[in-house]
Amino acid sequence: MDKAILTCALTGVLTNPEQHPVPVSPAQMAAEARDAFNAGASVMHVHVRQQEPGKGHLPSWDPDVMESVVMAIRDACPGVIINLTTGVVGKDISGPLDCIRRIKPEIAACNAGSLNYLKIKEDGQWAWPPMVFDNPVAKVQQFLDVMADSGTHPEFECFDVGIVRSVTMYIKAGMLKPSMGKAEYNLVMGVASGMPCDAELLALLPRYMAPNSMWQSTLIGRAEIWPVHQKTADMGGMLRTGLEDTFYLPDGKRASGNGALIAELARCAERAGRAIASPSDARTLMNL
Repeated sequence: MDKAILTCALTGVLTNPEQHPVPVSPAQMAAEARDAFNAGASVMHVHVRQQEPGKGHLPSWDPDVMESVVMAIRDACPGVIINLTTGVVGKDISGPLDCIRRIKPEIAACNAGSLNYLKIKEDGQWAWPPMVFDNPVAKVQQFLDVMADSGTHPEFECFDVGIVRSVTMYIKAGMLKPSMGKAEYNLVMGVASGMPCDAELLALLPRYMAPNSMWQSTLIGRAEIWPVHQKTADMGGMLRTGLEDTFYLPDGKRASGNGALIAELARCAERAGRAIASPSDARTLMNL
């Protein structure tokens, strides 16, 4: 596509704000969103954290907290598109569903398949206890039903090649309603037990997607992610970065914040000869 939609993932999950410069409060989230918006991001991917002192590293599914953060972002970034996270482990998905119903975001993540979520240290010890990020089809359907009722477009998060292929089956099975916009795949690369951040692998993945769909890449890592961002831009994919995904610029230096990361992402699009999509452009491209 001629125009590139830039998404900023503002803060992510569990990163301790006492150790890393991630925003937590509504004011901090709005300030980071404004910097990213000014740098070219038309979509803000929103996680929220618990607001009590000492708990800013923990996620919150309180609709009141979500609403206060989203309202602050919208005030700071007129016309911005909100993309809510929904990822939870286990059968109880009442928190993210309540947030979708309250906010009615234009986009929400829909984690499209299960993954052994693992990371191993150099000494052979697990970085955290091995866990399963469980997203069976029935759970995916629950999310899609509430998104359809809320007028929300699902962004299918794909952590592995088999999940990409599963999304294509969901579409064929009619799980994506016509009112929910164009099918969109988000290729998540860099999770240690999922797809590696690899430009050669990226080049293969569109062949497994449904016709006339859109896709973007979410790349997790350090300076090594930037050549794959460039490959995404060159291939016509949509682009995402932010403090959820990386703290590092292409030269290996720490980013000052989300605005600096989005500015580098915009340069990837420009090198590919693509204009940066405005929020209005993005709504048209995704049929929101």
